[in-house]
Amino acid sequence: MAEAIIRDWRTAPVSDRLRATFTFIEKLTDFPDDVGPEDIHKLREHDLGDEEIEDAIYICVAFSIIDRLADAFDFEIPNKEQMRKTSKFLLRLGYRI
Repeated sequence: MAEAIIRDWRTAPVSDRLRATFTFIEKLTDFPDDVGPEDIHKLREHDLGDEEIEDAIYICVAFSIIDRLADAFDFEIPNKEQMRKTSKFLLRLGYRI
């Protein structure tokens, strides 16, 4: 599932709720000035509550900041072993896809 989402979330076998969330996150990332109440309404039409919408926004913001800092400081991409260790750590803390 994760690989399909990484390849193309638009065609990955995900729920309509998750696809709506991805659509919103993409717009929030690429065109933040264009995000408005109608975007939140679309999420609510897919039965996302305020807490779920807020979580999506917080995650988007956090990753955007991390990405910009990584670019600014020229961070290196971890190798497979480092990624494996990081993944285990995140899963142990409750990070879920």
